[in-house]
Amino acid sequence: MHKENTNEKTYKVVTVEKGKAPKGMTGDDWHHYVIGRGTSIIEGDKVGTLKDVTVHAKELAERINARNDKYGITYVSTYSPRKKS
Repeated sequence: MHKENTNEKTYKVVTVEKGKAPKGMTGDDWHHYVIGRGTSIIEGDKVGTLKDVTVHAKELAERINARNDKYGITYVSTYSPRKKS
């Protein structure tokens, strides 16, 4: 398992770990990744080695950060998650 802390300014890979195939999919080489920035998270599943999926998740985080900083401004979502009751 790969795990990093996140800060509030950029998306980073939080975890990458061995997982099960998503419903309707086959194979036993699936990994689940989490990319986060503060309380905002993006989760995904991908087939491949731990190294390959970690590289994929890091590149995805970099692309998201590049998009967010396209004009030198870090955009902060005004979306507020609902409180769980």
